[in-house]
Amino acid sequence: MLAWLDRDTLDFPPLEQALREPNGLLAAGGDLRPERLIRAYRHGCFPWFQDGQPPLWWSPDPRTVLFPEELHVSRSLAKCLRQQVFRVTFDQAFAEVIDACAGPRRNSDGTWITHPMQQAYRQLHELGIAHSVEVWQADQLVGGLYGLAMGQLFFGESMFSRTTNASKVGFVTLVRHLQDWGFVLIDCQMPTRHLESLGARSIPRAEFATYLHRHLDQPSSASWRA
Repeated sequence: MLAWLDRDTLDFPPLEQALREPNGLLAAGGDLRPERLIRAYRHGCFPWFQDGQPPLWWSPDPRTVLFPEELHVSRSLAKCLRQQVFRVTFDQAFAEVIDACAGPRRNSDGTWITHPMQQAYRQLHELGIAHSVEVWQADQLVGGLYGLAMGQLFFGESMFSRTTNASKVGFVTLVRHLQDWGFVLIDCQMPTRHLESLGARSIPRAEFATYLHRHLDQPSSASWRA
């Protein structure tokens, strides 16, 4: 039976109570205030819902992750990186990145990054928890991604690309910096061919929860504005 969240508390049910079908649906209801979002990620779940639906909270099993040391860079992507076709920055255009991620996509009728969702993550950005990666070609924003950094873990949310390899260059640049900063895992949530081509793989939800327990409160040397 699906749990409904009380607006007056921030508690989530145990991850083991998530439904098998649809895979990982843990709870519904609540809101998107920063305190609840932070609690959700620390607990091992994330929001994902369409306009007209209540907030839906997910913790799929297995969980798709990428370990920085397992990053795979193809020959063509490595060549693109060497040629420095793009310029990559961090936290320079968060609002523009999340707006682009929310834009229409091929083979999709809508977006889960609704206006309230955008507002919620902008608040997390103002708190120094949500971060953006921008990929520029000349002065044009052509790709990027955003997510949350907590302890030694990065929780990826969404990415976009307006030209070939733009989002991949942004992701690879981010992963390399995260590894230098002492991060041990990037949460990719659900599998996609795009992420799997870069080295992402699935692990059991229980193993993912162990990483949360061990690394959420460990320090990193992240310097997002450097």
